Amino acid sequence: MSKEKEEYSFWTKYKKFAGTEITLYVVMVIGIILGIIIFSYL
Repeated sequence: MSKEKEEYSFWTKYKKFAGTEITLYVVMVIGIILGIIIFSYL
């Protein structure tokens, strides 16, 4: 039971940063893909 409570509190704290973190990862992935496409055509 204590382990579940710890995970729950972790996720409630993490939700505040989750949105910005997801957008950062999306931007990173798009940047990497665009970089590969650009360098493959050069």
